[in-house]
Amino acid sequence: MDPIIRITNLSKTYKTGFLALSSVSLDIKRGEIFALLGPNGAGKTTLISIICGIVNKTSGDVLVDGHDIGRDYRITRAKIGLVPQELTTEAFESAYDTVRLSRGLFGKPRNDAHVEKILRELSLWDKRHDRIRTLSGGMKRRVLIAKALSHEPEILFLDEPTAGVDVSLRKDMWDVVRRLRAGGTTIILTTHYIDEAEEMADRIGVINNGAMVLIEEKAELMKKLGQKRLTLHLSAPVATIPKVLAAFDLERAADGMSLSYAYGARGAASGMADLLAAAAKARLAIADIETKERSLEDIFVSLVQP
Repeated sequence: MDPIIRITNLSKTYKTGFLALSSVSLDIKRGEIFALLGPNGAGKTTLISIICGIVNKTSGDVLVDGHDIGRDYRITRAKIGLVPQELTTEAFESAYDTVRLSRGLFGKPRNDAHVEKILRELSLWDKRHDRIRTLSGGMKRRVLIAKALSHEPEILFLDEPTAGVDVSLRKDMWDVVRRLRAGGTTIILTTHYIDEAEEMADRIGVINNGAMVLIEEKAELMKKLGQKRLTLHLSAPVATIPKVLAAFDLERAADGMSLSYAYGARGAASGMADLLAAAAKARLAIADIETKERSLEDIFVSLVQP
């Protein structure tokens, strides 16, 4: 199946000379949740803005469902819903009216039932007649999501959608995202909450300094780079690692009170039993055993740190 978004050698240089994107190539699969991660200034928002027709590219090609974003901009923009980072709404409009107007701007016929459905799913129905300026930041964020969904797009971009949103509202939003995905909508999200990407995404893309440094299935990424660590906490310090444990490539804490063993990414989990047997043979006084699994956040930091 052809990707719903195909990006080929996309670059963007601003008039100041700043290179925001450098030869980015990326395919987004139809119906997936794709998490685009990267530090501030990495190029995430620029990439999204080009696909959505807000920023002009310098070079390269972008196809949305087979349509060029330049030649067929009316078609491509109608297929996309965008939830931007900034809270840009009409302060004196009601939540209901601004969502209904947004639907009309895309040439969609009036559908009050659809507008009601969206507002109810986002827990905005009780606030539908309230002016947007009176809503909390989290509620305003929900209104932006409702506007993006008003014209029933096939693709939804969520650019930091849960910024400034409390925990309960975040949970409601992700429930909506899951339902949209189940209905066939393709979701592309950026987030600073790495745990959200780890829970929600099918694939992960990491961008840094305007270039894609990694594109991987989440499960495969965790398998390749997700490392586990077994730590033996000792009752008495050891000055050196016993020779019988030399084959396990252990790390000794500076105070000699623990020994750590990394496994998982290297497929060495089966060596744990041998390690514990060797530790017993070395007569180590083990006070406790701790295991810790490397998270997606740990992987992300390792990929983008200088």
